[in-house]
Amino acid sequence: MSTTSVQPATTPRPARHLPRRLFQLYAGLALYGFSSALLVRSGLGLEPWNVLHQGLAERTGLSMGVVLTILGALVLLLWIPLRQRPGLGTVSNVLVIGAAMDASLLLVPDVHGLFAQTGLMAAGIVLNGIATGLYIAARFGPGPRDGLMTGLHRHTGRSIRLIRTVIEVSVVATGFALGGSVGLGTLLYALAIGPLAQFFLRFFDIPGTGAGAVVAAGTRAAPEADGGTGTSVDPGRGAGAILRR
Repeated sequence: MSTTSVQPATTPRPARHLPRRLFQLYAGLALYGFSSALLVRSGLGLEPWNVLHQGLAERTGLSMGVVLTILGALVLLLWIPLRQRPGLGTVSNVLVIGAAMDASLLLVPDVHGLFAQTGLMAAGIVLNGIATGLYIAARFGPGPRDGLMTGLHRHTGRSIRLIRTVIEVSVVATGFALGGSVGLGTLLYALAIGPLAQFFLRFFDIPGTGAGAVVAAGTRAAPEADGGTGTSVDPGRGAGAILRR
């Protein structure tokens, strides 16, 4: 098995790719917010962190997007003792996804009937995979939640798989207790987002930026993420292992 490492996200990329990388970053983050809104409107279950966001929104009266933004900023504060350094993708994650979600929730109506709900759920999951591929391939640094995960991994010596599992089980359980939606969509998202993200990482790869190495079969990669929402390559499991937000 190859053990070739990719360059860290902070390594300068060719300037000629910068406009495309910026477009992918912000298009991906906006699409992530939109796809999350579709899952909300489907009523069949949300991604793990959005279960918590929805539960907190129900209890506080704030919109889900505002809760997502506030919680992302609070998680980012936890980077300080972990000595994590935010990048453009990190800050953009906090600011863009929540705003895009709230705007989308204003535009997308509730649907009724299992057929319509299932269609909206499927669209949300697939578009979330596309969004993940877009913003990770841009390589502007990890999102707040992924930086927390990798920081805890470095400081505790525990596996990323264990830390990620503990974090996500905790946020789902807390969100469900607060009234967040857990259902078929939550399970299908957990099963589908990895393969979808891996496929679209390859599809949106920018030649010459090093992103292709992230998804090369069997490659051990440095943690790459952004977004948000969320998603990173697990250095302990090789490339192809996409960790859900």
